[in-house]
Amino acid sequence: MKTTKQIIMIVTMFLSVATFAQKPTIAVMNVDSKGLIQNAQTMGYLVRLELEKTGVYSVMDKYEMADVVTKNKIDVDNCYAKTCLVETGKLLGVDKMLSGSAERVEEKIVITLRLIDVKSGTIEKSDATEYLNLPEVQKMVEISVKKIVGITPDQNMVDQLIDYDVPIQSPKNTLRLNGPRMGFSYTSGNAGKLLQAPTKKGGFDMFPLNFDFGWQQEFQYISAGNFQALVENVFLIGGLESGRFIPNYTPLLGFRFGKGAWEFGFGPTFRFVKKADGYYTKSDDGNPEWHLTNEWNVTKDTVINGYPTQTSVSNPNEIVTRVDSRGHLSLSTGLVLAVGKTFHSGYLNIPVNIFVAPRRDGTSIGATFGFNIQKKKKIK
Repeated sequence: MKTTKQIIMIVTMFLSVATFAQKPTIAVMNVDSKGLIQNAQTMGYLVRLELEKTGVYSVMDKYEMADVVTKNKIDVDNCYAKTCLVETGKLLGVDKMLSGSAERVEEKIVITLRLIDVKSGTIEKSDATEYLNLPEVQKMVEISVKKIVGITPDQNMVDQLIDYDVPIQSPKNTLRLNGPRMGFSYTSGNAGKLLQAPTKKGGFDMFPLNFDFGWQQEFQYISAGNFQALVENVFLIGGLESGRFIPNYTPLLGFRFGKGAWEFGFGPTFRFVKKADGYYTKSDDGNPEWHLTNEWNVTKDTVINGYPTQTSVSNPNEIVTRVDSRGHLSLSTGLVLAVGKTFHSGYLNIPVNIFVAPRRDGTSIGATFGFNIQKKKKIK
């Protein structure tokens, strides 16, 4: 019985050694690094580490490789060309060489790996992957290494780190950028004065500077190179700091030039405000004074059937409708012009916009900002 166990152990060890020996040997040089915190040596270490985890190759120890490199005076800091890698691989006595580059390009991190067959002197496989500009560089290396050795990386990790913002060629493939919005607006002119006026005079007793909170929905329906066309729906609530609840809806037709570049939009704005019918008279100081129609109560003395009586006098003033806190809710429309820029932090988008809403009785200007995460709609 004891002899049988010993035989099994010997056979198992033999098979393990044989399996290890069958693995192709590989050496990892430095990985050229530009614009990243990790230098070329660190990037090479990360690639070597993730390659060992796959178990596909027998990875040459870095100390053993350093000994050969030192003896042969190989300049590892400049050994990225295929010729240099093949010659180094022959000196190291390995079957494969793995090298590449990692570079930050604007808001992306591009990792390129090349697997070189030493015997044939050819590039066996290469992979170039664009990642979002995030600090998870080791996870990016893990994805690239698995792709170069033929292992499917974790899909959740891929979705979080790889940038899929490619030009859209079909109206069935659109981008939706949704998220909260907040900002402020300032109203000038007579409308601004009316906001601050007391309620007994038809004003709203509010601050001229109002803060807005709400939600943004964005639908991108055209993308061609550096040009995108989109529709943006903005739902805001303002006046809360003054004890008011003023809903506002603004659909915008927008145009964006390049990812993260300046954008322009325009469209109508809708809100419910209180309006009332009234008329203007001149006050003692010569300025117009507003009155509601029910405030007209002018009579004159007349004689009817021999009896003195008072009759109402028709209001000679022009009756107009304007915003008044004592009136009834009514739909108000206007025009909004906006310019802005979307800033990026990894897969987080931070849109910032400045807008103006010109009106005859007073212009409103303001700014909004928010944040959202880019998502891709499935192609049907």
